[in-house]
Amino acid sequence: MGRRVVVTGIGLICGVGNTTGEVWQALLAGKSGVGRITQFDASGFACQIAAEVKDFDPFNFIEKKEVKKMARFIHLAIAASDEAMKMSALKVTPENDERIGVHIGSGIGGFDIIEREHNALIEGGPRKISPFFIPSAIVNLAAGQVSMRYGAKGPNEATATACTTSAHSIGDSFRIIQHNDADVMIAGGSEAAITPMGVGGFAAMRALSTRNDDPPSASRPWDQDRDGFVIGEGAGILVLEELEHARKRGAGILAEVAGYGMSGDAYHMTQPAPEHEGGFRVMRNAVRDAGIAADAVGYVNAHGTSTPIGDTLEAHAIRKFFGSRRIPVSSTKSMTGHLLGGAGGLEAGITVLALRDQMLPPTINLVHQEPETVDMDFVPNQSRKADLEYAMSNSFGFGGTNGALLFRRWTR
Repeated sequence: MGRRVVVTGIGLICGVGNTTGEVWQALLAGKSGVGRITQFDASGFACQIAAEVKDFDPFNFIEKKEVKKMARFIHLAIAASDEAMKMSALKVTPENDERIGVHIGSGIGGFDIIEREHNALIEGGPRKISPFFIPSAIVNLAAGQVSMRYGAKGPNEATATACTTSAHSIGDSFRIIQHNDADVMIAGGSEAAITPMGVGGFAAMRALSTRNDDPPSASRPWDQDRDGFVIGEGAGILVLEELEHARKRGAGILAEVAGYGMSGDAYHMTQPAPEHEGGFRVMRNAVRDAGIAADAVGYVNAHGTSTPIGDTLEAHAIRKFFGSRRIPVSSTKSMTGHLLGGAGGLEAGITVLALRDQMLPPTINLVHQEPETVDMDFVPNQSRKADLEYAMSNSFGFGGTNGALLFRRWTR
């Protein structure tokens, strides 16, 4: 099993709030973060809605001269990392810096910078391309910038596995600590793909909701009237720490990382395998890694994107894995939209908070539950109290890449 790993800090930012506290309270209240797109003129697009981070000023976190050297996904990652580090009360010093690492991924990276610099090339020629273009846009620079910000000299990595990115980042960090390659990892993901190419690309796939006249109700997992996902942006960062390291410094422990599962569908570029067989196996692998029975899991924060095929197949996989037990399952993407590579980090943090507070966030907009899943408990429209020992967070990505994180309530 290796060394035990706990969560000592959480930093969340997304369409419903700019801090962990704001996000959690908004989710428990069933608040949607979806609205009309303001970051560009979307009037000519089939989809004109998104879950944008609101009132975010990178200058509150980053020196003015450095802001222009970073894409928006890096700005968001730094903001979330600052909050997670503050919550953990961890200080990086010359005595511990080589034992503290960073693993922050992104599914797409600096789309905003890529589009801006491409326009500069077309309009003014190659001399108009910024010398900061490449290091401001590539996926691993969120991790790089955070490591430099804190002087963390341990493992410095970035994962890019589509919408499973930050679940893999957290799970791999869990393994890094277990295997004694670090004592602390700042781990998660960030995404900021609400750009003309980002929205246009997913809209061209007919993957996005076009409920433009009623944005708050557009993301509606397991509702029979769903018509696609809503793109969101933001970041979710956890501070993971070896248990004895956390205890010795008197850290506040939020939850224990109990298990991690991975699997591949080997089936299709964008669609899950039949009956979401890969999703079934990834949950099985996470529970097996934790050394517990499936019956011990009390809640699943589902991938639940609000796509017609994906939601139903994930529900089938959950039902197959947990059997006849009516386990509570909810999709907080109904409120936050889908953060793509940042989703797993955000939802891992939400799952930890559910354990800490013994509260289940709802699936909102669930008005007409699809007939295929009518027997399942999706925590419809209102949060509620729970008695949880273990909770799971699922993430699935294009290319058939799956990740599941299992957390245990911390009571001692």
